[in-house]
Amino acid sequence: MPSTVNKTAHAFDKVRLDALLNRRFFYAPAFEIYGGVAGLYDYGPPGSSLQANIIAEWRKHFIIEEHMLELDTTIMTPAPVFETSGHVARFADWMVKDTKTGDVLRADHLVKNVLEARLAGDKEARGLAAAPVTDDKKKKKKGAKAAAVQLSDEVVKEYETILAQLDNFSGPELGELCRKHKLTNPDTGNEVGEPQQFNLMFLSSIGPTGQHPGYLRPETAQGHFLNFSRLLEFNNGKVPFASAQIGRSFRNEISPRAGLLRVREFTMAEIEHYVDPEDKRHERFHEVRDVVLILLDRHVQEAGSSTTTRLTVGEAVKKGVIANETLGYFIARIYLFLLKIGINPERLRFRQHMGNEMAHYATDCWDAEIHNATGWTECVGCADRAAYDLSVHTAKTGHPLVVRQALKEPIITEKEVSEWNKKNLGKTFKQDAALIQSLVESMDEPELLRIKGELAQGAAIIKSEDGREFQLTPDVLTVERKTIKQSIREYTPNVIEPSFGLGRILYTLLEHSFWSREQDVERGVLSLPPLVAPTKVLIVPLSARDEFNPLVQEVSSKLRKAGVFSRVDDSNTSIGKRYARNDELGTPFGLTLDFASVQNRTMTLRERDTMDQRIGSIDDVITTVTELVFGNIDWAQACTRLPAYDGVQAID
Repeated sequence: MPSTVNKTAHAFDKVRLDALLNRRFFYAPAFEIYGGVAGLYDYGPPGSSLQANIIAEWRKHFIIEEHMLELDTTIMTPAPVFETSGHVARFADWMVKDTKTGDVLRADHLVKNVLEARLAGDKEARGLAAAPVTDDKKKKKKGAKAAAVQLSDEVVKEYETILAQLDNFSGPELGELCRKHKLTNPDTGNEVGEPQQFNLMFLSSIGPTGQHPGYLRPETAQGHFLNFSRLLEFNNGKVPFASAQIGRSFRNEISPRAGLLRVREFTMAEIEHYVDPEDKRHERFHEVRDVVLILLDRHVQEAGSSTTTRLTVGEAVKKGVIANETLGYFIARIYLFLLKIGINPERLRFRQHMGNEMAHYATDCWDAEIHNATGWTECVGCADRAAYDLSVHTAKTGHPLVVRQALKEPIITEKEVSEWNKKNLGKTFKQDAALIQSLVESMDEPELLRIKGELAQGAAIIKSEDGREFQLTPDVLTVERKTIKQSIREYTPNVIEPSFGLGRILYTLLEHSFWSREQDVERGVLSLPPLVAPTKVLIVPLSARDEFNPLVQEVSSKLRKAGVFSRVDDSNTSIGKRYARNDELGTPFGLTLDFASVQNRTMTLRERDTMDQRIGSIDDVITTVTELVFGNIDWAQACTRLPAYDGVQAID
């Protein structure tokens, strides 16, 4: 049987994790030798591989399994697109400025950080929590940690209520909170000014003259919507269907201070699922009906609480907590994906947006929030965008982004219909003819009946938006009641949008995977699942002597042909140090080649977390480790295949 491991012997230490990630170059500040720019990061070899593996699994889990249509649309976007979508007017956060230094802070983050620090100080004063270890130099520089001051029970309750409702506050309300609770810049202790809106899009220009303004996209979604007609045609005119895209997006964050959790350039993976607004059922809903989720709905938050509820997706949809089957289906699929790549299910919840925080395009939205050292962080949003985007782009361009569905049974109705004498219309009204025709065509049934009655009396008067009046006579217009047979239903589909911030998922996964060996706190381990681990197998020859080269090449070649990514570490350090180094890189399995391997063609297999070692023939070990990497067997099953290695091999 495999050994057991105590991964909680030492408390989580973010400083140790950050040092490991920096030392092993998972990621680092971009342009570092020039001083760096806040919110911009470069990924090193292990970070790039980890992200690529997460993306590869995302494509399998969503695009391939759901038969989605994949896109790759442009980053640079003409300004009219975002003017129409509402981003130019409303894609903004509230910021406040330090009244003396001019430093800029995001208003809701200021409220959150200061109130949480005060609550932490209250717990410390009550003896409910130990004082965290701090770096004195850093403490003096930042001044962000509140002193251990006990608060009254009423103030504690008020602070907790504010934090529960924080995402629902408007800019002026955030300003009022800053004044009422004397919230100052934690770095300087200075007062802050009134909140102001700051648009998060990066403005640019297209072409040499600067006459065509554009923006770096803050999301990939608009590229999906503008190609809807082509996508619908590619899908043979059938709805529902989904498009998907993985690509870079840009947001000019006010004060990015949380590593990969808040950056200005990042990789997104977005899905736009188009569905009939009258039928939001999902044909595969039964497959996820029994998935249990931790939910925090809007009503609980608005009441000032953060108490979560465990519900199956089926129950949540039935009770109306989640609006419809399609939204519920994708929330469950998001949950299953995050668990598959290694997120701790007990540190994952779905929080519903409150009314004030809802994006301008959404009618309902749930965030997959993952708990980490900074608190709960939104990593995936799942929004019901209704028909907002397709409707506004249709209205702006005149291009109908609609579905035309052939009806099995025609719908027969009677309605008032305008009939024009085009010759008389043009002769009488000349350049205003098109305007008049448009005014009448846009009238509803009661207005057409009024016009019909007035025409029967000799003439009808209509008005344009600019106040001009036009007199219509029966020789120009008649209104008749006709029987209409409708064989085609035309509608604008609704959109369900899961949107993934891959950098945030990557960081929280690293945090959830990190622990230190019970016997040595300095020996950090990243327990990344083989599915996403940057390197799957480490090949460790006992020494760099030439006699090992043929075996190293053979093992490496066989793993490569099996589709298993491996690395060879033939450095001069001890095998133990080489394994410890790769434990920090999250490599799940190690293969050791020694003198017995050369003589007997045997090889040992080491598992990262338990450090257990098994032995077998080279071919048997390669077969076993390949099945481990692809998830066909687990370590317990591998232990039944290969005998334990006792540290001694017979050699002549």
